[in-house]
Amino acid sequence: MSDRFLGIVEESMRQYWDTPAFSDYKGPAYYYKDVAREIEYLHLVLEQAGIKKGDKVALVGRNSARWAINFFGILAYGAVAVPILHDFKPDNIHHIVNHSEAKALLAGSSNWENLNANSMPDVELFLLIDNFSIIQAKDKSIYNVCEHIEKYFEKKYLNGFTQEDVKYHVEDPEGLAVLNYTSGTTTFSKGVMIPYRSLWSNTRYAYDNIPFIHAGDNFVCMLPMAHMYGLAFEILNGVCKGCHVHFLTRTPSPKIIIDSFATVKPTLILAVPLIIEKIVKSKVFPEMEKPLIKTLLKIPIVKNVVLKKIADQLTQAFGGNFKELIIGGAALNKEVEIFLHKIKFRYTVGYGLTECGPIVGYADWSIFKPTSVGRLVDRMEICIDNPNADGIGEIFVKGQNVMLGYYKNKEATDAVMLPDGWMNTGDLGYIDEDGFIFIKGRSKTMILSSNGQNIYPEEIEDVLNNLPYVAESLIISQGGKLIALIVPNWDQVDREKLDHTGMETQIDQNIAMLNDSLPYYSKISSFRLYQEEFEKTPKRSIKRYLYQSTEN
Repeated sequence: MSDRFLGIVEESMRQYWDTPAFSDYKGPAYYYKDVAREIEYLHLVLEQAGIKKGDKVALVGRNSARWAINFFGILAYGAVAVPILHDFKPDNIHHIVNHSEAKALLAGSSNWENLNANSMPDVELFLLIDNFSIIQAKDKSIYNVCEHIEKYFEKKYLNGFTQEDVKYHVEDPEGLAVLNYTSGTTTFSKGVMIPYRSLWSNTRYAYDNIPFIHAGDNFVCMLPMAHMYGLAFEILNGVCKGCHVHFLTRTPSPKIIIDSFATVKPTLILAVPLIIEKIVKSKVFPEMEKPLIKTLLKIPIVKNVVLKKIADQLTQAFGGNFKELIIGGAALNKEVEIFLHKIKFRYTVGYGLTECGPIVGYADWSIFKPTSVGRLVDRMEICIDNPNADGIGEIFVKGQNVMLGYYKNKEATDAVMLPDGWMNTGDLGYIDEDGFIFIKGRSKTMILSSNGQNIYPEEIEDVLNNLPYVAESLIISQGGKLIALIVPNWDQVDREKLDHTGMETQIDQNIAMLNDSLPYYSKISSFRLYQEEFEKTPKRSIKRYLYQSTEN
């Protein structure tokens, strides 16, 4: 395996030349040889437009085979990819394109409809992802290239295009590869500078530690590719192994996801907790509450048979062929996790940050410890800074996966990066005697009580979210008291025909039950109900900073 990231991509294009690489769900496939050819088309256009190695090229659009082709094309050219989440508002996209100093913007047609070229005055080239057609270009000669792309291609490759012609940019490991703008839960978006060494290290780790993936295996890509979690382990990992990635081009509802799993039968599944929790809570937990099932689960001889049947049914819901389900991006609900572990479901929970491109922690499902986020990955170091009596402190990491810093934001970089290379993750946690990492919460969300006790709101929320009529919650501090912000489960409220007074009574009972289980310093004093769900990041984490009190 190459010691260069783009060397890995070159090897895959050559080795898996006649193997399917990308397709939109239920659409025709691009083979690796087709992807390699399309990459060369893009290079001809970028070159004619005057885009140089090291220039920034922004990319915005829904998940699709064309998105992936464009992404690899940008890196293989030697430009810096600036992936932008497709559901960002136009003003945010304009800002990122300008802040990144992008010289070109490759956009999906649905995104371009709402964008304004005049708001991005320094961009030299606007191109549609769908077919490399020109939207607008400062150099008018580029139109001729796009109209006669086959002619230019044949002129460049007089003897035909073969595996031997796949030769990409030779990168500097410390060189900037991807400028990824976060959509964080505790602050506003920053441009994370991810070097080639981080892409290589993450891809190499997946190659070495997820051995059950083989050429020709299927993936379903449902995570946003403009976020590093899905990009690294569905796309970079998939291409490295010669897999066929099927893209869900629409917002992935549980029904669409389950249908795609049944059709594609993926070998590896990556998901955020919200998707798993919805499937388990809606399809499995109600079945387990049926009187007959509850009775059978009390009979020792029968219990294991029932649990195995439930595990088999859940496995079939995920396509029946997967070797492992990796959950990441946020904390998994403890009740759901305990259940998955009890039925010996093949799941594991990882730990990552955009700033680490993304991976920090992982463990194979067969050795994974419930409620942990795995063990430290290769080529990384970890330490717990200033731990308390329980061993909990701020998590610092160092190694090849770590970013170069935040683009044009020295203040933010200096706030997390130490001169010796250690980076403050902003997470609180501890490491047990077996090396497993446990996350307690974010240092920015930790609440210090009036008597000096540390309160981790995520732990309280995890319990509250399992109580009746609660869809999701946030715990904030106001005036020295803890307030629960609650989005009710309106479907349940409607089914049981509760009026507003009845619902408030039920939530009051929940808070009383919750407080009975909490230490005196972390009891909830009151609650507020929200009609709409909390605003989320693309990885479905709540944007906490929108709701946090300034007194926290």
